[in-house]
Amino acid sequence: MAFARVLIDGYSLLYRWPELAPGQPRHSARARDELIHVLTRYHDATGEKITVFFDGNGAQLDAAPDEAGGAVEVLFSRAGRTADQMIERAAHRFQAYGEVLVVTDDHAERDTVAGMGAMASSCENFIHTIKDALTELQDELQRHNRAERKRFDSPPKIKSR
Repeated sequence: MAFARVLIDGYSLLYRWPELAPGQPRHSARARDELIHVLTRYHDATGEKITVFFDGNGAQLDAAPDEAGGAVEVLFSRAGRTADQMIERAAHRFQAYGEVLVVTDDHAERDTVAGMGAMASSCENFIHTIKDALTELQDELQRHNRAERKRFDSPPKIKSR
């Protein structure tokens, strides 16, 4: 199922995924950069449009540049706002364009967006989805590379008259 948008609570996902940027504080720029990198690869594998939200006024100053050319939109909350509020607003607005998926471990937030008509996923389930998509992409690339190698290594066929 293709979603109009996947909306992700960035810190919620980072806290649930400790093997991503191991040894780095979950609120660090390095951990955020690694998450954005993985989400970009997920976008490349699935084509899903992704927006990841982070709490934190001023945190955007050390955020990673948009290396994916817009594949993963990264937003930080301003003073007086939370990522949850931004997610709720985005979920409401994107409903007009199709199914929306919100990824968070905040149960109240999942209930709120589900009440708006959006789908909700726990971070653990979404991590499995990402890993499965990336494994599938890797398998597909290996099959393609084997086929190309076989085609390249095969002697050319000569047409007889």
